[in-house]
Amino acid sequence: MTIGIRDVARAAGVSTATVSRALGRGPVSDALKRQVEEAVRLTGYRPNLSARRLRSQATRTIGLIVADIRNPFFTAVSRAVEDAAYAAGMRLILCNTDEDPDREAMYLRLMEEERVTGVIFAPTRITADRLAARDLDVPVVFIDRTGPPGAHDSVVLDNEAAAALLVDHLIGCGYRRIGGLFGSTSSTARERRAGYETAIRRAGLVPDMRSAPPNAAASELCVGRWLSEATPPDALILSNGLMLMGAVRAARAAGLGVPDDLGLAGFDNDSWTDLVEPGLTVIEQPVAEIGAQAMSLLFDRLKAPDQPIRKVTLSGRLVVRGSSQRG
Repeated sequence: MTIGIRDVARAAGVSTATVSRALGRGPVSDALKRQVEEAVRLTGYRPNLSARRLRSQATRTIGLIVADIRNPFFTAVSRAVEDAAYAAGMRLILCNTDEDPDREAMYLRLMEEERVTGVIFAPTRITADRLAARDLDVPVVFIDRTGPPGAHDSVVLDNEAAAALLVDHLIGCGYRRIGGLFGSTSSTARERRAGYETAIRRAGLVPDMRSAPPNAAASELCVGRWLSEATPPDALILSNGLMLMGAVRAARAAGLGVPDDLGLAGFDNDSWTDLVEPGLTVIEQPVAEIGAQAMSLLFDRLKAPDQPIRKVTLSGRLVVRGSSQRG
């Protein structure tokens, strides 16, 4: 059986990245270096010098793995990351996963094969949890999503505060049966759900929370069924722009007027949200800053691989339009 670097890492009780740094004269302590060297001796590992030379050749390429490129939020973030990469003289490999953990695993393998300099990634909850135990030889920065605390650098919106802001706004506009439809795959949706529930209960109201795949078709189907119930909500919060689009379609199909019959509010100030009458109330995310901060975290990690894990939390801006202004 061939002994590999993962076997050495297991024997030393460290990550494969640490083994790579120790064997390649990277930034590790003398104690860790001795620990790895002892594991090499015990396992009989023989480094592949030609492969190591190949890996040491900087590709100056960033891997960007997004959840759904059809979502204008990810389109805008991708542009911001590409702008920052280009300014730094780096290339970009863009991959789309459709929130599919199997595709995420495939693209992570691709990033290893392409020997990218680093990866910026919007993972599903499943992959984010798995990746805590999986070691890549390059730094990974999460965008829009979080994993287990202390596992990876990340740039996220303050999702709980943003969702609570939408709830408080709708309550102030006179709505009381406020439902929340949240995506079923990401940590982001889970955080927005928590913020919604906290604000609803704080106001003495009854939460009504549902989940669906985070796309327009699934949202339209779920909202359509919801609106046909005996006591439907008089307002809805949707956890991303595509789900908000689905809710608009469902309201139209049900013959409901927005905002008088149904108030709508959601996330992402996409270009279409102020074109749909009467205009949609949304939380605007600082997409350019998200992309720039992700690249900054990645560069910092490349310079100092062993620095503490960092989480950058940004604030959203409430954009009020007619969909929540019941007259």
